[in-house]
Amino acid sequence: MKKKNTSRRNFIKKASIIPGIMILPRHVLGGKGYKAPSDKLNIAGVGVRKYGMGSNNIYQCKGENIVALCDVDHKQSAETFKLYPKAKVYKDFREMLENQKDIDAVIVATPDHNHAIITMMAIKLGKHVFCQKPLTHTVFEARKITEAARKYKVQTQMGNQGRSSDEIRSLKEWINDDAIGPVREIHAWTDRPVGGNAWDTFAVKAKSKDKPPIPDGLDWDLWLGPAPYRDYHPDYHPLSWRAWMDFGTGSMGDMGCHILDPSFYALDLGAPTEIQATSTHWIPEISSQTFPSASVIRMKFPKRGKHPEVNLTWSDGRILPAIPDEFKPGEKFTLSGAMLVGDKGKIIHDSHGASGLKIIPEEKMNDYKKPTKTIPRVETSHEGDWIRACKDGNPASSNFEYGGPLTEMALLGMIAIRLKDQKLIWDSKNLRFTNNDMANDLVHKEYRKGWTL
Repeated sequence: MKKKNTSRRNFIKKASIIPGIMILPRHVLGGKGYKAPSDKLNIAGVGVRKYGMGSNNIYQCKGENIVALCDVDHKQSAETFKLYPKAKVYKDFREMLENQKDIDAVIVATPDHNHAIITMMAIKLGKHVFCQKPLTHTVFEARKITEAARKYKVQTQMGNQGRSSDEIRSLKEWINDDAIGPVREIHAWTDRPVGGNAWDTFAVKAKSKDKPPIPDGLDWDLWLGPAPYRDYHPDYHPLSWRAWMDFGTGSMGDMGCHILDPSFYALDLGAPTEIQATSTHWIPEISSQTFPSASVIRMKFPKRGKHPEVNLTWSDGRILPAIPDEFKPGEKFTLSGAMLVGDKGKIIHDSHGASGLKIIPEEKMNDYKKPTKTIPRVETSHEGDWIRACKDGNPASSNFEYGGPLTEMALLGMIAIRLKDQKLIWDSKNLRFTNNDMANDLVHKEYRKGWTL
């Protein structure tokens, strides 16, 4: 007879309806704000380097039980370990997930190339997952992770924190209110990579033939994960991995899930049908390994319900759109942001979650009567919204049904960058380009031996 296993997570959800078992409300046990032990999730973190996004995500969940922390570099993550002395410490996420059975939910904040394999294992084990943006390293991974979260019915959240903001909801309400009429153009920009500096600031040392020793505390093989083997170099870890195709996803992969999120949400963008890109030079010696210093990506989205066809232009490396006539003399764009161009006006916002949201010019903004708020707001942090979802079963604001397609859109741009000056026709349903086999080869990647999705 097969032994029936009741997880702690299911017990929390079901115990209140089992005769003879009562979980008292927190206010009965300890006053306002008190959390009964049965209310808390057991959370594990993977990628928790001090000052990294993972350590911040964990901190935002400190009211729960932090039961396990995993990082391939114990020296870089030592300070985070000290903050949670009751948490078990690991280097290998597989060992953690296989052996520590009390984990309810997992935060993934490693470099991009490891997101999917960690997230997929956690999902298949029935763990709720919070994963940093971009959700994955390839378009194929994003689709498979989205499907897996749906299949295993876990609660998920991608780490594009602006999706939980008030402003992103206001933007959608303004669009629904016809504040600027049908939107036919989107211009988005960022100063990345890293303030507009060329990637070669990171690559100088990598051009040399020196092989610095692997730092104490770092498991380099685990850091590489599914990526092709290469010797350790400080140009990759801990800070500069985003520059490299094997590990990062370029400027659009890095910032697109923030800057394009408001338009993706407010205009129901979905997947583009046409993509093309151009760029400045690569560094000749390592052109096959890194992203260019600056680029322009153009995408075309078909008609969607009430929304007309829209053209998106993305630029990075401090390449900016033309100054709109609505700007005052001397007014400039922020370092990162977007502008939506409608038949009756323009809306502009900054990078994360439509912060700095406004209609231009200022006089038009002052005259605009804002509509009643109809979209429910997130009353807590982005991580808090995920915690709530884990407990009540109602999806978080950037669950993988939303974050997966948003990631696909951003990563399609990075494929176009690698095949610049070519128009690519995308068939989202079948996850393929209809006119370019080389582009199809970039929809996914081959994993190093021993690693699978």
